[in-house]
Amino acid sequence: MMNMKLRTKWILALLLTVGLSAGMKPLDVLAQAADNDSATAVFSGGCFWGVDAVFKHVKGVTKVVSGYAGGAANTAQYEIVSTGTTGHAESVQVTYDPSKVSYDDLLKVFFFVAHDPTELNRQGPDSGTQYRSSIFYENDAQKKMADDYIAQLDQQHAFPKPIVTNVVPLTGFYPAEDYHQNYLELHPDQPYIVYNDLPKLERFQKDLPGLYQQQAAN
Repeated sequence: MMNMKLRTKWILALLLTVGLSAGMKPLDVLAQAADNDSATAVFSGGCFWGVDAVFKHVKGVTKVVSGYAGGAANTAQYEIVSTGTTGHAESVQVTYDPSKVSYDDLLKVFFFVAHDPTELNRQGPDSGTQYRSSIFYENDAQKKMADDYIAQLDQQHAFPKPIVTNVVPLTGFYPAEDYHQNYLELHPDQPYIVYNDLPKLERFQKDLPGLYQQQAAN
């Protein structure tokens, strides 16, 4: 995988190429890149309560929002999404500082902590297409990194079963209802959370301590 220094050079080169083709001056392009100290990524991996909680504890992540992706705006409501007929998946939008955590690191947390990428249209006790494993990419760079990462995992036989994660373009992200936000922190004793999601945080802290932050992001 591309290390942080090479990735930064590659991204700056890409921005410079795009900016120059749009008529911008080189210094203006680089200044714009320097000002961009945050990026977003959208993942789906089962019930968004636990996925949200996991990414909130990633170093360099500043905000995580639970929501819906994959369907239309007018069906982005929990009661409708729960029917499994909207095309939406319960998802999280992760805002992060690329100078502190890479997209590859987010992929590592997604695949090895946040969910089981070998379960098709389900996670644990939850079943239906709304619980599918998906990466919603926002640009070509994210798509390439996600595709390359999955190919690497497949080549290494990292999981006992095939990875079923979809890599698809993000057409829209719609925040979920307020009562779904920051659910684990607000309801740590809820039985579903205790059984399904708190073990993810324990595994995260144990297996990937270098990426774990004790204080959860917003």
